[in-house]
Amino acid sequence: MARRGRNIGFGCLLFAFGMLGAAYASVPLYELFCQVTGYGGTTQRAEAGSSVVLDRTINVRFDANSSSAVPWTFQPVERQVTVKLGETRQTAFRVRNNSDKPIVAQATFNVTPLAAGVYFNKLYCFCFDEQTLQPGEDIEMPIVFFVDPAMLDVEELKSGPTITLSYTLFPIDTGDEPVAAVPAKGKVRDQL
Repeated sequence: MARRGRNIGFGCLLFAFGMLGAAYASVPLYELFCQVTGYGGTTQRAEAGSSVVLDRTINVRFDANSSSAVPWTFQPVERQVTVKLGETRQTAFRVRNNSDKPIVAQATFNVTPLAAGVYFNKLYCFCFDEQTLQPGEDIEMPIVFFVDPAMLDVEELKSGPTITLSYTLFPIDTGDEPVAAVPAKGKVRDQL
């Protein structure tokens, strides 16, 4: 009976560690799944441009948003571009830090229609890295991309719908500032 209890206890412990490991692995595995499949409008990262360029064109729209915690003006230089399928194209987003302190932010992105994400390839994007802007600093952040001609093989995308690439800036906690100041010893009562 005691042996059976140890086996059950060991099995429960093993199960708990397995679930903990699965919890930690779920985020990177989900990100990998989205990158490979384009699920949820996740775009692809490419090392080189397309070897095929078609005469067929598609419109790509750009959308820019900022979290309320990022006091930046953020907008595309071009609201929409028309590109040939497979053509490498560069455009940019203009950003300005409207605060009186340096701000670090990073952009998240998605593509609509969602099925187009797997065919939207970025060669370079400001969204790959954190961006730091000094007070009042104004810069252009580039993106270099192409839309894979294989998109036309998908029934849902055959008509060449307009693709919208949307970015949202979120703050990055650099750990430079404390979350809250600790009151000096004996001063807690004064602050209540």
